[in-house]
Amino acid sequence: MVSIIDEWWLRLLIGLACSGIVSYRSYRHRSLSLSGACSAVIMGTGFILLGSPVWFALLIVFFFSSSYWSKWKRDSRIKQEVEQQYEKSGTRDAGQVWANGGIGLLLCLIYVFYNDDALLYAYIGVMAAVTADTWATEIGALSKSNPRSIITLKVVKPGTSGGVTLLGCGASLAGGLLIGLIAYLIDGTLQHSIWIGAVAGLMGSLIDSLIGALWQAMYRCTVCHKETERREHCHKRTVPLRGVSWLNNDAVNLISSIVAGAIACFLALLF
Repeated sequence: MVSIIDEWWLRLLIGLACSGIVSYRSYRHRSLSLSGACSAVIMGTGFILLGSPVWFALLIVFFFSSSYWSKWKRDSRIKQEVEQQYEKSGTRDAGQVWANGGIGLLLCLIYVFYNDDALLYAYIGVMAAVTADTWATEIGALSKSNPRSIITLKVVKPGTSGGVTLLGCGASLAGGLLIGLIAYLIDGTLQHSIWIGAVAGLMGSLIDSLIGALWQAMYRCTVCHKETERREHCHKRTVPLRGVSWLNNDAVNLISSIVAGAIACFLALLF
């Protein structure tokens, strides 16, 4: 009993140290806001305390790869114009941290009591989806061709919710594939993780776009008259345009990741 308690204390200290260092550096480099950094410490410590290395590793892969792509060519005119339509910038706050990793932490907690690989595959699906969606958003924004609505397939303006490009879809597939590959490299028993990560990531990203096009709350700026996810634009309150008022980008990310996790779990049980 003493050895188990000692192990948990050691895990707690390692978790706090590793998560604290990563979060502090990310806060200094403006990848995380103060609330995001505090949430990241709690989340990262939870994964190290409760799970095996693969749980924390996938969280880290998602965070660093997404932060890299968020800052990649951020000074370009196209990306700056598109980001003006988004509700939040590349500096992640607490809402974004929990929307992207909260379901994963819940799965990790359940895994402690029900040691079933289906839960681990569900986690791979969740992280594949949030990684794929971020990659699609950040890389797809630089597509030379205009996005098309996932509903009508008609050309829409860059930054439009529900707009997809071939470049963005390719990026989402690559993001999910990376998560699946890392999972397999760390835990070789996860034989289907590579292709399940790719499938779940792509599906999660497309579902995110679908929900965004159909139900996400969108607004119109009263100054520049542009469509935006923000409640304030050009220093003025925007007016509701369409969608469900509470369904912001964080909520859309959360829902799509849950669906992707369910898809990954189903595929793992099927094969």
